[in-house]
Amino acid sequence: MTSTAEGVLGPGPAPGTGRIKGFLRVVMIEHSVFALPFAYIATLTAMYRTYGNVHWLRLVLVTVAMVGLRTFAMACNRIIDREIDARNPRTAGRELVTGAVSVRSAWTGALMAVVAFLGAAALLNPLCLALAPIAVIPMVVYPYGKRFTNFPHAILGLAQAMGPVGAWLAVTGEWSWHAVVLGLAVGVWIGGFDLIFACQDVMADRAHGVKSTPARFGVPAALYGARVCHVITTGLLVWFALATDAGPFFWAGLVVVVVAFAYEHTIVRPHDLSRLNRAFFTVNGVIGISLFIFALMDLVSQGLGW
Repeated sequence: MTSTAEGVLGPGPAPGTGRIKGFLRVVMIEHSVFALPFAYIATLTAMYRTYGNVHWLRLVLVTVAMVGLRTFAMACNRIIDREIDARNPRTAGRELVTGAVSVRSAWTGALMAVVAFLGAAALLNPLCLALAPIAVIPMVVYPYGKRFTNFPHAILGLAQAMGPVGAWLAVTGEWSWHAVVLGLAVGVWIGGFDLIFACQDVMADRAHGVKSTPARFGVPAALYGARVCHVITTGLLVWFALATDAGPFFWAGLVVVVVAFAYEHTIVRPHDLSRLNRAFFTVNGVIGISLFIFALMDLVSQGLGW
C-alpha cells in the first residue's frame, strides 16, 4: 500500500537507510572533526619519528578506532541522558526524546561502533587491544558525571585526552610522553570549550538538579575557567612542539590557534551568549583542522614520506 507521502514525494528511503541516517544524527558524526585532527597529528608524528613515512593501513585503522569509539561514546551519552534532555527546552527535540530514533536502534548502533573500535584495536597491535577496554570506561562514565559532580567537563577532557595517546600507541606499540602532552592539550582544550557550551543550560540544569560548573559557580566563573583551560592548552601545545622538534609550519599553526582562542573568548560574554554556537562549533572546528593542516605541512617539509 502506497502512503500519501510516497504518492506526493516519491518512494521514501529504505527503512534501514532511515535508521542509519537517524543514528548518525543522534551521534552528530560530523563532530568527529574536533578529535580526529589531533589523533592524526599524533599518528603522523609517530610515523615520521618511527618509520619516516606514512603507513596507510595503520592510518585507516586509527581512523576506524577513533570514529568508532567517539560514536559509541556519543550514543551512550544520548541514551543515558534522554530523560534529562526531555526536560531541557534546548534538547527536547533530540531524536531519542521525540522517538524519531528508538533506544533499541541507538544501542544497536553503539554496539556496532564499539565492536568496530575493538576490532581496529586488535588489528593494530596487542597493546592497543589490551588497553582498549580502559578507553571505553570514561565514555560511559561521562554521561553519569553530571549526576554526581560539578565538574563533568573534566571527565570529558580525560576521555578525549586518550585519543592522541592511543594513536601514538597504535603506531609504535610503546608508551610516549610526547603523546601524553598532546593528549593533555586536547583534553584541557575540549574540557574548556565544554565549559562554554554548558553555559547555555544553566537555568535548566539548576531547575532539574543537573550538575555542571556553570550551574554551580555561575557563567562568569565558567567562562573564566575556560580561558584558563585554553591558556594551559596553548602551553601544552608549545611543550609538544619543543619536545618533537617541530618546524616553522607547526609554530605558524599555533599562532592560528592562539588567535582563534582569543576570538572565541571575545565573542562569548557572561551576559551575551548569543554567539555561543559560533564559538563552540565554528571556532573549535577551525582550531582542530588548522593545526592539523599546519602540522602535516611541517612533517612533510621535514621529510615525511608518502
